[in-house]
Amino acid sequence: MKKKFWLISLMMVMVAFLLVACNTGEQSTQSDGQDKSDTTETPSDNGGDSGEDHEDSSDDGPVKGGTIVGAMHTAPSGVFNPIFYSETYEANILDFTHEALVGQNNSLEFIPELAYDWEINDDQTAITFFLEEGVKWHDGEAFTADDVVFTYQTIADPNYTEAGGIRTEYVTPLKGYQEYVNGETDEFEGVVAEDDYTVTFYFEEPNVNPLYYASFPIIPEHKFAGVDVMDMPSHPATLDPGEVVGTGPFVFTDMVEREQYILTANEDYWQGRPYLDQIIWRIVDQSVMTGLLETGEIDFIADPEGVAPADYETVKGFGNIEIIEQTDFGYQLMGFKLNYRTPEDAEAGKINPDNWVENPDVADQKVRQAIAHAINRPGLVQGLLYGRGSVINAPIAQQFWAYTEDVPSYDYDPETAARMLDEAGYVDADGDGWRDFPNGDEWVLDLAYPTGNKLRERSAPVLEENLEAVGINVNLHPPKEFSAYLDDIFYNDTPDKKVDLYLLGWSLSSGDPDPSGLWNIEAQYNISRWNNAESDALIQKALQTPEAFDQDFRIDVYHEWQNLFATDLPAVLLYAQNKIYAFNDRLRGVDPLPYSFINNPHLWWVTDGK
Repeated sequence: MKKKFWLISLMMVMVAFLLVACNTGEQSTQSDGQDKSDTTETPSDNGGDSGEDHEDSSDDGPVKGGTIVGAMHTAPSGVFNPIFYSETYEANILDFTHEALVGQNNSLEFIPELAYDWEINDDQTAITFFLEEGVKWHDGEAFTADDVVFTYQTIADPNYTEAGGIRTEYVTPLKGYQEYVNGETDEFEGVVAEDDYTVTFYFEEPNVNPLYYASFPIIPEHKFAGVDVMDMPSHPATLDPGEVVGTGPFVFTDMVEREQYILTANEDYWQGRPYLDQIIWRIVDQSVMTGLLETGEIDFIADPEGVAPADYETVKGFGNIEIIEQTDFGYQLMGFKLNYRTPEDAEAGKINPDNWVENPDVADQKVRQAIAHAINRPGLVQGLLYGRGSVINAPIAQQFWAYTEDVPSYDYDPETAARMLDEAGYVDADGDGWRDFPNGDEWVLDLAYPTGNKLRERSAPVLEENLEAVGINVNLHPPKEFSAYLDDIFYNDTPDKKVDLYLLGWSLSSGDPDPSGLWNIEAQYNISRWNNAESDALIQKALQTPEAFDQDFRIDVYHEWQNLFATDLPAVLLYAQNKIYAFNDRLRGVDPLPYSFINNPHLWWVTDGK
């Protein structure tokens, strides 16, 4: 039975990308889809024209040619492979080079991309996609259903997480996943090529959002055929311009590492050659971005943070710059490192909660709640964001039907914070002016944060001051470059790192409000290592069928889960910053999605194109 666009209305659409781009640099989960808010309508449902080259237009319409320059404040770590990247900075490259079977429009409905149509069986356990024919990879090879199978089979591989992969959420509901990942079978039943241009996803149980699980960017089988999964992250097709191959409108052709990254128009793009010849990303310190925007040395400032709120009025006064402001599809947080991994598990890339080592410094729920009361979050919004953002208390994107404000909130109240700490037994036992453990031992909280995001850099000493005002001794770590910081809190998060509090931002997935990718106990991005059986049960309950086909049922469950999160508090949500995108008015065709500035870039053009 054919069910195309109605499924989304049945499912509920949401707002935000990436991971899981992780705004771990801020990921994306990208997608790791990503995050944002209001926009205008897309030019068409499928996001493009037929497959023919665009025609040159008159002075008041699109013209071919030209180069634009975008600015990022932090360099990508260098993993340009959708199944292995972990940061928004890398997503800024991959969003131009790779595509998925389906995309999303401004209403967050799933729409055709590499698949032009699909059918869902009656019991919602299988979805069959019909793929566009004539699509080519950047190196001229044909895109087929085998590439789709290869992508998902790789994510399901028993060695995927050990190799550094973090996107298993896309395969866990698929048929035969557990048997395959456990090495009980050599055949993965979850994704099957019916022929060159037909592929079916099979699920273990009826699934309420099959399009979400089929929305992951596809990688080319022919580039990685015969390559062990453990070797993929270091393969040239993951790292090197010219070797990284996608089906998208731009080709990653060159880079000067940590300085600039060059994308060149895909002459054989299946939706028609892009108008632009090149898009260049430059790595620029956030403090000088707006000056370069004014002089025309850069053309746009977009994700992950956009224009700094402090610069909004300045940029607004530039006569040659357009501004788009929309609610972020994510949030900034101060996380509590509740548990650490063992060195052995960290080395093997394993998430094994049975081996976790509890962190006594932040183990007391009442202490975490007191810390939340001690933080002046409204002051951060007013002082650092200049009011261009909001305090939030629940970790689901505000634009989603599942979000609720009806959860425990923690007003800025140092007196309440101090009283709660006293009641928990954290008092100054030795008279040195700092609170100690209830047994009298010294209590020091180590706060870590990365460089790059100026707002986060400015937040760290404010948070230190807030906590010290209620008698908490804080050791503020010197900021580290983002990749080194990730090693401390994510890849090699062992007790010897001594991180109790960490600062991070998340760009949320735009496909569904399901929080499992960030907060499920075994999620790679569960950086707090939150171990709460009730949370996991609720996350699973929200996806159970047939109840989950009723959106009201899911709303109730997600409201209950958000209340649990806000009570147990694995992290303090600091704020959701408004996204402020700015671009030179010579750039036309810009139409941001609620969760990303990058939308239909093959339709971008410049007025002075040649």
